[in-house]
Amino acid sequence: MSTTTARPEIENIPLIISVDDHILEPRDLWRSELPPGLRDRGPRVVREKVRLVFSGGHYGFERGAPDGQWCDVWVYDDLVYPTGLLHASAGVPAHEVKNLPAVYEDFRPGTYEQSARLADMDTNHVEAAINFPNTFPRFCGQGFAERTDKAVALACLRIYNDWMIDEWSAGPGHGRLIPLTLVPLWDPLLAAEEVRRCAAKGSFAISFSENPSRLGLPSLHSRGWDPLFQACEETGTVITMHIGSSSTLPTTSPDAPLAVSMSLSSQNAEGSLCDWIFSGTLERFPGLTITYAESQVGWMPYLLERMDLVWKGGVGGIDLPRPPSSYIAGRVFGCLFDDQHGLVSRSSVGMDNILFETDFPHTDGTWPNSRAVVQRLVAGAGMEASEIHQLVRGNAIRAFGLHRFGITP
Repeated sequence: MSTTTARPEIENIPLIISVDDHILEPRDLWRSELPPGLRDRGPRVVREKVRLVFSGGHYGFERGAPDGQWCDVWVYDDLVYPTGLLHASAGVPAHEVKNLPAVYEDFRPGTYEQSARLADMDTNHVEAAINFPNTFPRFCGQGFAERTDKAVALACLRIYNDWMIDEWSAGPGHGRLIPLTLVPLWDPLLAAEEVRRCAAKGSFAISFSENPSRLGLPSLHSRGWDPLFQACEETGTVITMHIGSSSTLPTTSPDAPLAVSMSLSSQNAEGSLCDWIFSGTLERFPGLTITYAESQVGWMPYLLERMDLVWKGGVGGIDLPRPPSSYIAGRVFGCLFDDQHGLVSRSSVGMDNILFETDFPHTDGTWPNSRAVVQRLVAGAGMEASEIHQLVRGNAIRAFGLHRFGITP
């Protein structure tokens, strides 16, 4: 008998709640929802031949390339953003997964159609999932924040949020597709207003940047985000941050391959957690909950130890009343999809603070084998039934308040 299924608690993995999946935004969303006079100023898709490149931690592309492939290209104001195979490679044979241009028809329907997504979740032993943006809005909506016309940007952002709440997460998706909305990052007061508006409509999670300073926005140390954080605390809205939501990936040199950035992916989360704690934000807002999507958790034990040592030494230029590690329990959640070391180290992280994700439909995603991946991980970590339940659903229900959607342990 397989070592992953020798114990009943490993064989009978509870239905998974994934805290990090992705959705390809409808190609015609803004063309259909913007007022006629704004449709040509909002996001739209054109199809043309494109060649993609990656260098120095950044993706690049060439439009109109004679040797390119057909691509659905998002055009919005001064933004041009090509769709790539890496945006949604679920179901593509591994040897065919490359950094290549793509059109929506190259992807599984479950990457952008609700009914097909629910079927793909059933195949993957997943009950419910939280979905981040996937293409031009980018992971925390910085695609809107970067545009000059903020009135149009705000209208487009609200269209996305209304679609996420009223369509994608509604009907058959209610209680299975958990809404994750965006905020206007260029104005913390507007962002706070949008948090309250979306909470009133039934969304209690927002995507935020792991490092807003990298986006040309105020840092957490500035306290400029306090109105947003107050609104999140008041409404019970979770702040979740995806790797790459600072529009940068860690790298070592301009000629380093993509593999370097992918291997160093947790570095952005490490810096972000230092900011959240040493800025005093978690001290000032004791009701805030934050999560780190796709960052794994194996990095957390050392960072917490190091922050405590820096705090104890008193030479770091910070004034914090308690050790940094004391702010983690029940408030800071790491998210993993394949991190054996993180689960072996769970007592140092805190089992209550670890969430599972499938990252559908990305290259690193575990679809359609997420149940088998969980079995391998929990067997390798020697986890008990109660811990397995926490990992795959219990912690997510508590962290995101999923009882509000009728989800039970």
